Amino acid sequence: MFVMRALCKLSSRSRFPWRVAEGDRRFLTVAACSHGTMSGRFYSVSTLLPFNPEVLGCKEIYHIWSSHAYHDARYQIHQERSSIIEEPVDPFSLVADELSILANRLRAMVVAEVPKLASAAEYFFKMGVEGKRFRPTVLLLMASALKMSIPESATDTALNSLSKELRARQQCIAEITEMIHVASLLHDDVLDDADTRRGIGSLNFVMGNKLAVLAGDFLLSRACVALASLKNTEVVTLLATVVEHLVTGETMQMTTSSDQRCSMDYYLQKTYYKTASLISNSCKAIALLAGQTAEVSVLAYDYGRNLGLAYQLIDDVLDFTGTCASLGKGSLSDIRHGIVTAPILFAMEEFPQLRMVVDKGFEDPDNVDIALDYLGKSQGIQRTKDLAAEHASLAAAAVDSLPPTNNEDAIISRRALVDLTQRVISRTK
Repeated sequence: MFVMRALCKLSSRSRFPWRVAEGDRRFLTVAACSHGTMSGRFYSVSTLLPFNPEVLGCKEIYHIWSSHAYHDARYQIHQERSSIIEEPVDPFSLVADELSILANRLRAMVVAEVPKLASAAEYFFKMGVEGKRFRPTVLLLMASALKMSIPESATDTALNSLSKELRARQQCIAEITEMIHVASLLHDDVLDDADTRRGIGSLNFVMGNKLAVLAGDFLLSRACVALASLKNTEVVTLLATVVEHLVTGETMQMTTSSDQRCSMDYYLQKTYYKTASLISNSCKAIALLAGQTAEVSVLAYDYGRNLGLAYQLIDDVLDFTGTCASLGKGSLSDIRHGIVTAPILFAMEEFPQLRMVVDKGFEDPDNVDIALDYLGKSQGIQRTKDLAAEHASLAAAAVDSLPPTNNEDAIISRRALVDLTQRVISRTK
């Protein structure tokens, strides 16, 4: 009855199977709520980003439900049905000790023979400027969430040895992912001519564009060496594809036509390449190293993909609503660089005349002010938050669909992964 009350406002315009982690694993049919008097289209991630991870296109469009309310309901259901009664989980505290070990290892991995390159490569790995370490946290929690049942025949010595070896390999994935991520930031800051990052001067601003580019290349080479050490062809292919996606996404952003700039499909495809591909494929790599089935590996991928998209959508909101101090970089940076994101795209649906302003570009500050005025009168910010919440719900659903486990670490880590979906859409920086 609680579930039905939570969904009582939903109509039958569209259907999507949401899995409820109860004994019989039944599927509930949920649908889109009516959009009332709001004009314009809504985008459903169930069709924009199909379950098949090979399908990256964003083709169909139809109305979505009120995502924030539904995500909050799912989150509450998940908390209430937990078999363990405990205080709320802090995802970052659960892996704090491991993160410290990873941070020290990363600092050791980026040491270079040339002092200037070494100084550049370690710039964002120094204590105090490592950032949120969001991706390593997700990957370490995913590794724990996928812990297998302990075979009765296994000896404690053999089990401990295998467990430590697997954990070390999964930690390596977290390190590789963070190096790829930081390398992409260094390159992005050069392309965007950014002057701040993580609350300090960006590397290109402090040391120049050439050294920033070389430092990013150096980090990618270190990541490749670490990746090769895993001796797993499928994992190597996954993370090599991530690097390809990063380049593809950045190129899509730089070379858009007028129609592409104003297309939500194009925007979401680019966002997958630039942001979600890294975390989704890294989550899948964690599952593959653990020897999980193809189905479980896809669920891990699906969690990372939807969490990554939700994260970027909220980033796009914060670019308009955040402050320089809270973001660690300039606010309104996207629109000032001519990058059109979800809030503006949604505002354009309500106010088609905004398209003319977008086509003129934002080199003229007056055009920025006009666009912000339209955005303020529209539902663009709220609709972007709703779309982020829908992705967060899909990420939580992927965790709920993982095979049952009696492993206490796995149960707690799954709760932490679900908690992260809530944190992502409610964050202010």
